[in-house]
This record gives sequence, C-alpha cells and structure tokens, in this order.
Amino acid sequence: MAVIEFLASGTVTSAQGFLAGATVCGIKASGGVDLAILHSEKPCTVAGVFTTNAIKAAPVVVSQRRVRSGRAQSIIVNSGCANACTGEDGVADAEEMAELAAKKLGLSAYDVLVASTGVIGVRLPLERIRSGVKGIVLKGNGGHELAKAIMTTDTFPKEVALRVETDFGAFIVGGVAKGAGMIHPQLATMLCFLTTDADVEAGVLQDCLRQAVDVSFNMVTIDGDTSPNDMVVLLANRTSGVKIGEDSAGLLTRALEETCVYLAKCIAKDGEGATKLIEVVVEGALDVVEARAAARTVAASPLVKAAVHGNDPNWGRIVAALGRSGIRMEERRLDVYLCGTCVMKQGQPQSFDRRRLNMSLTEKEVSIKLHLNLGLAKAVAWGCDLSEEYVTINSAYTS
Repeated sequence: MAVIEFLASGTVTSAQGFLAGATVCGIKASGGVDLAILHSEKPCTVAGVFTTNAIKAAPVVVSQRRVRSGRAQSIIVNSGCANACTGEDGVADAEEMAELAAKKLGLSAYDVLVASTGVIGVRLPLERIRSGVKGIVLKGNGGHELAKAIMTTDTFPKEVALRVETDFGAFIVGGVAKGAGMIHPQLATMLCFLTTDADVEAGVLQDCLRQAVDVSFNMVTIDGDTSPNDMVVLLANRTSGVKIGEDSAGLLTRALEETCVYLAKCIAKDGEGATKLIEVVVEGALDVVEARAAARTVAASPLVKAAVHGNDPNWGRIVAALGRSGIRMEERRLDVYLCGTCVMKQGQPQSFDRRRLNMSLTEKEVSIKLHLNLGLAKAVAWGCDLSEEYVTINSAYTS
C-alpha cells in the first residue's frame, strides 16, 4: 500500500537529480530575482498543458513544439516580461533564451523549454538575459530561488514536494507555481513546473498530468481572465528507478493531484488583493462535467466574491450564480451551506443566526457547499474574495 507524505521545505528540486538557480537580471521593474533555470542531470520525459487562450505567447509556442517530442531536460524562465504579442521577433527571442541555457548546460536547444511571465506586448531585454544566464549557479536547493524568480504580483512563493512510498520503491514529486491575477480555468494565468524522479513514459506522463490539472489548476478562478503565457510542465528523469506504467499510473496521478491542488489553493489564496480563500464544493450532480461547471461559476461570481469580502451572508447570490451555470438542476432539491450553516434545504430558505454566520465569514477560509441531490458527481473549485485592492493593483500594473 502506498504512503504519500509532504516533505518539509519541499520544492521543485526535492526530486533526485534536479537542480535550479536564479539571478537578478533587471527585467522586473520592482527588482529582485527574475531569471532562473531548472535542470535535470539526466534526460527526462516531459508532459505539458498550455493556455487555451487563442493568443499564445512566444515561449508557449516554442515550448509546445518541444513538448511534443516527449523529451526535455531544462527550463529557462523569466518574470517581468511576458514576451507575448511580440510576433516572430518574440519567437526568435524565446528560441535564443533556450539556446543561451543550452550553451551553458551543454545541451541541445531542443531539450530546453522556455517560459515567461509579466507585461504583455514588450520585447525581452535579451542583452540583460545574455548576461544574466552566465551568473546563474545551479544548486540542489535552488528550487526556492526559482519559486521567487517567477513571482510577479504574487506575495509569497508557491512550492511543495511529497514523497511516495510504494512496495516497489519510493519516488518524489516536487513543484513550484506562480499566479495571483488573470486567473481562470483552462488554464489560469500561471506558470507551474513539476518534477519527479520516477521512470515514466511520455504518454503515461501526459495522461497523469492532464488528470491532475483538471481537478486543480482548471478549478481555480480569481478574476475571469486567462493569459497567453500559462503552462504546466512536468519533467520525469528516472533517477529513483521506480517504474510507473499504465498499471501503476493511478499512483502517480494521485501524487500529482495532491501536489497540484496544494499549489492551486496557494494561487487562489494569493489572488491580487485577496483577503480570503473561497472553497466551493458541489455534490450530487448528474456528471462531473456539470459539477465542475457549477463549482467554477459560483467561485467566479463577482457578486459572491464581493459578498464574501464584506462578510455578508447573502446566500441568494450563490444560488443565482448556480442557476446561470448551465447545468441540470431542480430548485426544490437544492441544499446550500455557507461556512457549514444550512441556509437552504430542499429549495426552502432556512432560519439561521445571522450574526454568528457573519462572524464565520470573517475567517481566512470560507466554505460554500451545494448539494444538487440529483446524482453522484462531485467537484471542488477555489477562488478568493474581491477587494478594492484588486482594482488598485490592476489599474497601475504598467504605470
């Protein structure tokens, strides 16, 4: 029987054979580390999930092409400039970033993926990047530096790792992510890099990653916008010797789900201007597609988010958002719980202690549960409250 445990101070380089490093390159106007490399000492199989936005940034175009080969060994990433909406020049810049990292690491450029995050419509300052790459020192604990280097409006680094003990050996899954604004499912505005020292073929790796993303990053919403730069990339370098095939893929999927859900909740908690994490659980739906649609719609509702920010137990906004989600439902069967308090039962409003519920809404985590009582499907989505600070941050992002 497998045992999964989170590692203290875990990060993307906790998996065996992975190194990372970062440097201050002068790309971010706010200063701080903004250029990093993640590298495996051995060649890896690779899987990736990328933005569904029709506008795709140059690094996404380049990395998508390379992920199709099923192999990669390194990722170079910058923050402060998205290299999006920059045309063919932007693609050439992204390819040069890969070449710079490849030269430093003694690899083919085709084994290096590229990621960028920051302001859209601005060319990369390649002179700074050329100089910065030379100063990056790769270390076994460098994942912590990488987690900081990819931050933009994030207020804290997002990183985690867990160890999986099996009857046939142990392996580690690690990850870092960034994201605080332009967050919405399919994908959210985010970067996430995952690693494992398990031995996994590319096809199996892609299936496991897709399933993990569907229940985590595709269930996060902050403001309804998506980015041209979003990507989740998973590298597997075989160092542990633990072989994951189709018969044991469920174990890797479970480990990835726990890793990705942890990071997704960190992103929701760190939403721009957010003061609270909102968790929406939908149960009793006719199928999982509808359960997910319902949960995401409620979590994304500006009126629900504003009510949570104001500690207002206005549960009618929750029901109204559910009603426009497009799913099959019957009002007379609906149960609604806010912070554990039943406010609607079988479609009928329930009496409750308004003052007590108001106090519950002041907590840092707010739960919303809706039971449709139609089927067996369930889904969970995460979001955050909507504050005045969100408007302040986004009204001066490039100023």
